[in-house]
Amino acid sequence: MAFRIVGQSISRLEDADLLTGKGRFVDDIQLPGMLHAAFLRSPHPHAGIRSINTTTALAHSGVHAVYSFTDLRPYLSGDRLVVALPSATFKQQVDRPVLAIDEVTYVGEPLAVVIADNRYIAEDAIAAIDVEYEILNSISDCRAALHPGAAQVHRQAPHNLVAEFNLNFGNVEEAFGRAAHVFAESLLFQRGGSHSIECRGNVAIYDALQDQLTLWSSTQTPHAAMRLLAEMLSREENRTRVITPDVGGGFGPKLVFYSEDLVTALASILLKRPIKWVEDRREHFLSTTQERDQYWDIEVAVESDGRIRGVRGSMIHDHGAYTARGVNVAFEAAQAMPMAYDIRACDLHVRLALTNKVPVTPVRGAGQPQGVFAMERLLDRVARGLKMDRAEVRRRNLIGGERIPYTKPFKTRGGVPVVIDTGDPLKSHEDALAASGWNDFAERKTLARKAGRFLGIGVASFVEMTGRGPFEPATVRIASSGKVHVMSSAAAMGQSTRTMLAQIVAEQLGGEIDNIIVTTGDSATSTLGFGGFGSRQTVTAGSSAHAAAVKVREKAFSVAGHMLEVAPEDLEIDGAEIRVKGAAGLKVTLAQVSKASQGIAGNYPIGGLPPGMEATEEFVVNEMTYANGTAVAVAEVDPETGRVMILDFVVAHDCGRAINPMIVEGQILGGIPHGIGNTLFERMVYDDGGTPMTTTLADYLLPLSTDVPAVKLLHAESPTHLNPIGVKGVGETGAIPVAAAIAGAIEDALSEFNAVIDRVPVSPPDLVAKIAGT
Repeated sequence: MAFRIVGQSISRLEDADLLTGKGRFVDDIQLPGMLHAAFLRSPHPHAGIRSINTTTALAHSGVHAVYSFTDLRPYLSGDRLVVALPSATFKQQVDRPVLAIDEVTYVGEPLAVVIADNRYIAEDAIAAIDVEYEILNSISDCRAALHPGAAQVHRQAPHNLVAEFNLNFGNVEEAFGRAAHVFAESLLFQRGGSHSIECRGNVAIYDALQDQLTLWSSTQTPHAAMRLLAEMLSREENRTRVITPDVGGGFGPKLVFYSEDLVTALASILLKRPIKWVEDRREHFLSTTQERDQYWDIEVAVESDGRIRGVRGSMIHDHGAYTARGVNVAFEAAQAMPMAYDIRACDLHVRLALTNKVPVTPVRGAGQPQGVFAMERLLDRVARGLKMDRAEVRRRNLIGGERIPYTKPFKTRGGVPVVIDTGDPLKSHEDALAASGWNDFAERKTLARKAGRFLGIGVASFVEMTGRGPFEPATVRIASSGKVHVMSSAAAMGQSTRTMLAQIVAEQLGGEIDNIIVTTGDSATSTLGFGGFGSRQTVTAGSSAHAAAVKVREKAFSVAGHMLEVAPEDLEIDGAEIRVKGAAGLKVTLAQVSKASQGIAGNYPIGGLPPGMEATEEFVVNEMTYANGTAVAVAEVDPETGRVMILDFVVAHDCGRAINPMIVEGQILGGIPHGIGNTLFERMVYDDGGTPMTTTLADYLLPLSTDVPAVKLLHAESPTHLNPIGVKGVGETGAIPVAAAIAGAIEDALSEFNAVIDRVPVSPPDLVAKIAGT
């Protein structure tokens, strides 16, 4: 197929409204008679609840209701939000309660809600709720949580082990027994958050006349939210609607369904008034899901030439107080570790521990940055031990294009074989090295050192799991106006979903972007859908939109052929017109075709075709498709202050066919600062019991524009055969290799001090201590 629109860097459809102040986020929604919610949250990491007295709070002027779990229980089908991703690896079920029932297990856990005329009154009334607590022992270190006799995160739980599994393949004992060298690393990837510009939020309205519940929510998964609301409130799904308006960033935690979503919706039903709740930044620190704290103790067995024989070890993953999403962060971290390399033997033992902290769910990359960090740190250790060039160690172990498709000896968490379908990870590695001046860097480093500067370079490669199925529906319809409507269950949160779908559909239906109207993130547009996460929506929703557009095009040509009395194959489409090839004057408009397809009462349908100019498709994705890339970072470290400055950053990547190269570039450039934050700044700190110590942006640091260097991007395209448009995901690509590449650069800059970067984020005081040898 010769692409006209797909592959072009057209301007984003989303930008005009956002740049002119016409965007509509949850907090922009104002409804007549709207009330506001505020939640009472636990101040304790772990405590029993002896009583909740709301009398004084209810007496506040302007307060309409105060609800605890006891008040809401009669209206619920269950008392807990059941985990979205069940797993056979679970040792115990620890689903979140709708509101705390008889104990709280982390600071920030919601116990009650106040509904008032405005948020100020609601907050004042929250302070008047009297809760009698029984303080219980708590724990925040996931390693200590697994020790015998450790404080129990839940007082009724048998232990703190929530899940356990092994990534095991090949003969590890033989690999290590015959290896020339064995190297080991102990690593820590510490906990951080998502910190979208927009925090979470909901607006709920219940129409009693039609028994219709509508929730506008800053969510990545409107259909999942709709189904959970319907289930928990014993409602029919077609009378429960969730709409995702503009979203100021998602990054993973907004794919989760939260207590606040359900309680806001139920309060609207009970009070028969619109209810708004918008999370403030402190609440985000205390109650929105976070990611990780992972401790890795791993070894690699290698030959004298640096070729890997096997890897083994263990990883302990901090799961937080409840299961809010499954085991995917730990599972995908484990799989990401060996993904890019030709590793034939592995034995990795993974345990997920409960702690008295906010539950853990994916943040951009869903565990893959951690797995890549672990593997790349091992490879740098190999290079150091063998006195080899770090790039050469990777060159000898990366999977080359001549071996693609490459079947890995393990399966996805869905039980599907892992097959790297297209691409060339070794070529991405070589391209990044060439663009960064790797081979000439030693001279640059020496000159800098003579000038009193400490420069270093680091490299990291990855293969990313993208396009997780099974599907994301899309409907394409030519309206009577001639406009082409695209409706998808995909959820947009800043990744240009509307533009992507418009380009794919325009490719089939006239090539005129302005003629395409896209609606996403509304559960009323389809009965099925999963939403936006895991670099999947272009693969799933894009493929569905393509398939639906092809069907509509075929039908439009059939109807136009009857109208013009020619065969469909003699027609072509351009803009809003279908015309006879070679006879531009013989044509009909899309509007005429659409009206003709609707039929006339009492007449035969035109051409005997089914009525209407519409198609709905759910392209089923079974196998995941695999993107790849390599990042090279150049950093300078000030040994007196420990400050790290990233001077250069190169990413060579392959995400299959690029629907819009400008958007692909934007996704990668957006992910890199996220990775820089993970590496140098963002750390969610708790004390030993689980009390959070970083609850404002004054304590929890984010990268500034001055911390992000100019980035050189190298794009390669190896279209996959697993979907009809040849695309792979790219939303997390920018974040995945960053920590590993920068860690390598810092270590190289401080090589004369023998400093080893074994944890991230690495702070200036950490580096000063390493330089001092303490």
